[in-house]
Amino acid sequence: MIKRFLQTLKLIHIFLVTGLTLFSFIAFVQNNGFNADINTNSTLLYLVPAVALLGYFGSQILFNKMISKVLESDALQVKLNHYQTASIIKYALIEAPTIIALFVYYATGNALPLVIALCLLAYLFVQRPTKEKIIASLPLNPEERRAVYDN
Repeated sequence: MIKRFLQTLKLIHIFLVTGLTLFSFIAFVQNNGFNADINTNSTLLYLVPAVALLGYFGSQILFNKMISKVLESDALQVKLNHYQTASIIKYALIEAPTIIALFVYYATGNALPLVIALCLLAYLFVQRPTKEKIIASLPLNPEERRAVYDN
């Protein structure tokens, strides 16, 4: 049960990271170079950092809020389901600003959105689900900790 849960969550995560990596590569290759000019009239360049900050902090706040609602008395499967839901929402809140930043980079050729997108992509990569993160995040009793760690 736990092994399958972790494999499913890892698969979702790796597909998101791989898709964004490919999209980043395609946007970079198809764009005819980039510039670092901040003195531009494009309001999109101001939108990207704001959306990126909202996605970054929003993903952390929402994840922690959702996990805090998990009770220690809940069954392990219920706890894992809450963790999976919270993780997928966290991934989506990181992925959306990354996609926006890549579109803005593709449209403007400005390096700032590309750098922000790559930073968000790196952050998403670090969010890879592991047994240790599950144990640290959820209120598990000693028996459930062993069950997660041993499987």
